[in-house]
Amino acid sequence: MRNIFTFILILFMFSVKAQGEALFNTATDAYNAGDYNKAIENYLEIIEDGQHSAELYFNLGNSYYKLNQVAPSIYYYEKALLLKPNDSEIKNNLSYAQNMTLDAIEVMPETGFSKIYADIVQFLSFDQWAYTAIVFILLFVLLYIGFYYFKYATQKRIAFITSIVSLFVAIVSVVFAFLQFSDYKEDQPAIVFDDEVKVTSEPNKRGQAVFTLHEGTKLNVLEELEEYKKIRIADGQTGWLTSDSIRLLKDF
Repeated sequence: MRNIFTFILILFMFSVKAQGEALFNTATDAYNAGDYNKAIENYLEIIEDGQHSAELYFNLGNSYYKLNQVAPSIYYYEKALLLKPNDSEIKNNLSYAQNMTLDAIEVMPETGFSKIYADIVQFLSFDQWAYTAIVFILLFVLLYIGFYYFKYATQKRIAFITSIVSLFVAIVSVVFAFLQFSDYKEDQPAIVFDDEVKVTSEPNKRGQAVFTLHEGTKLNVLEELEEYKKIRIADGQTGWLTSDSIRLLKDF
């Protein structure tokens, strides 16, 4: 009975994957034909089925960009970038979409140490750092075994030194994976979807407006209180806005 259930589950997974691939191809054909609304409809259907990929979000961003819809295009480019943080094509298209936004927010300058930290730790995503750690741990084990079986002193010396280096890289990768994951959890980016939204000093209708944001602007959510969210923008300013004015990027 258990084997039958497993077999049915596998068949179902293959069926869902095949349907997703068929929809993806249909959506891509619609995009190439200039029917961007149809492409969006099919891409979103794939997401509703629980499938996610950088390619899917990237194509959605392109489709919305072709329709001059600022917020959705930036939103999906940013989601694609979360899955492929070093993809130059995604970054390039995102920059084009960001040029359509109205808010010119000056980014707070990074200190030397924080920039070096970001460049190193964020070079790979936390799961990529974890995979790197696994690879080097396996390499360490193989080299350590080889150390005992190699006959010549030179081979033993090379195997020993390389195994120690592999262990060191594995430990560093684990640390970076932990740091990257911690940063990932703390960072809650979102995109403004309202044409214009007033950011207030308090999480209520009586709060004084401190600044205004427009669609497509990226911000970070700090905390939530009922239907309001406290946010911070790139220049360090903070305030409150209604939750339905924005869409969180890390919702998958």
